[in-house]
Amino acid sequence: MKADVLAEDEVRAFIDATVGAYGRLDVAFNNAGITVEKPLHEYSAEEWDRVNNTNLRGVFLAMKYEIPHMLKAGGGTIVVTASSNAISTQAKRSAYTASKRALVGLVQGAALDYAQQGIRVNTLIPGTTDTPFLRRAAGMENVPDAVWRVGLNQWVKNNVPGIGRLASAEEVAALALTLASDEHPFMTGAQIVIDGGKTAKAG
Repeated sequence: MKADVLAEDEVRAFIDATVGAYGRLDVAFNNAGITVEKPLHEYSAEEWDRVNNTNLRGVFLAMKYEIPHMLKAGGGTIVVTASSNAISTQAKRSAYTASKRALVGLVQGAALDYAQQGIRVNTLIPGTTDTPFLRRAAGMENVPDAVWRVGLNQWVKNNVPGIGRLASAEEVAALALTLASDEHPFMTGAQIVIDGGKTAKAG
């Protein structure tokens, strides 16, 4: 199913249809996000709102409609994707960074709201990950793959400290599954970083 996280009715319908199909909601992974990169004064208000409404308001809407089902079921787990930009960012990312730092606060508040009702809420904080999102953000969608890879490898050498490569989507997904599992029942309101050492250097 598809749903636009900017549209409240679509978010609610998506979640209700999921529960209708499976009978309950035990795990939610709120992962939708976009970016627009430019100096702060060059953002239009519409661009600023689009980034923050997608990245932050979209998660709020998802949680708003996920949580009642989890309360009814007696508990659940919510994983929210933020970004290493929530800890250490770069130029031209003020809208994205604001939204991702705000997600950390949203998760902390929600974790305390529902800890006694058996709902755990945690933040996944990945570093730069090799996905189509990265290519779109770089404006390189129409560049041949070989050219993109050469440029990306050069960018990684100059911008990715620590392990010195991008994360794979599979590596990030594996940690998301761990956070969603029952393996850590005492963990809520946490920020779990998987960034290959990126923010360790910045700190």
